[in-house]
Amino acid sequence: MITPVCYQDRQLIILDQSKLPQQIVYDRCGTAEEAAEAIRTLKVRGAPLIGIIAAYAMVLALITFKGPNEGLCRYFQEKKHLLAATRPTAVNLFWALNNMERLFMENLELPLADLIKLMEEKANEILNLDIALNRLIGENGRGLLPSGCQVLTICNAGALATGGYGTALGVIRAAHAENGLGMVWVCETRPVLQGARLTVWELTREKIPVTLITDSMAGYIMYLGKVDVVIAGADRVASNGDTANKIGTYSLAMLARCHKIPFYIAAPFSTFDLSLADGAEIPVEERDPQEIKCVNGKYITVPEVSVFNPAFDITPGELISSIITEKGVFSPPYDFSGK
Repeated sequence: MITPVCYQDRQLIILDQSKLPQQIVYDRCGTAEEAAEAIRTLKVRGAPLIGIIAAYAMVLALITFKGPNEGLCRYFQEKKHLLAATRPTAVNLFWALNNMERLFMENLELPLADLIKLMEEKANEILNLDIALNRLIGENGRGLLPSGCQVLTICNAGALATGGYGTALGVIRAAHAENGLGMVWVCETRPVLQGARLTVWELTREKIPVTLITDSMAGYIMYLGKVDVVIAGADRVASNGDTANKIGTYSLAMLARCHKIPFYIAAPFSTFDLSLADGAEIPVEERDPQEIKCVNGKYITVPEVSVFNPAFDITPGELISSIITEKGVFSPPYDFSGK
């Protein structure tokens, strides 16, 4: 299985996803600032993995603390805010930061060395829990992908987006291992091409049948009868089932509804934000216009053109056939209370 992150010798070792698939390069992060920059520049991405990186980044922050003890709390908050500002849509980021902050505040009386050890253990727990929950998501969802079916997905919700197994691709992995899939159609996922660069790379390595398409081909592939199921991951899920995921997901949900194809979301409960009534309350990150204007550093348009570059869109819960989680499969009307 692909290992996108590990913690070794008090450094965070990350697989630089911005260089895939041409190069497999691992970078070392020794400070919270370096970890934040890795998140911001998409060296690491995917809501669960962002949360894992943030947890370890708070450990690195304590390891590199040099000030007087009375300044530790303010220092910790500064680093937390630095990380929180990197990817505002991914709720796992805030979930992980809040978990680390809670442990920090509950153990402030400990010597710094002991506090760091506790925080390391918590970050390790978050990583290991993510992998375990992803496997449960795969088990819970595999029955929704019948033997020989053709699946369409967008972006990358695989091992590279998580601690090492995947949410949407975790379901695909589990279903293929159980009964075999006919084909996985992968949308290229403009503008950063996570589908073309990352999902195709993962599936090819595992010998799962895969065909790459441009985002604009999805409707025609459905029209041709080549898609039985659509499945995607999520960066945030509101209490009514509205879901933020990579830009283009909403279009796929609409196309799936038109063609009477099941549309599934796979996500752990750490991706749920039940404080939000609906998707209108989910903050949507807007990214650098250069991502759209340029490919491989070269302009593909008029350089001064105005650009709108939201990283995500919102898929209404009523367009989602079911949401697959580690706690089971939920269908509309959604009721996540008590879960």
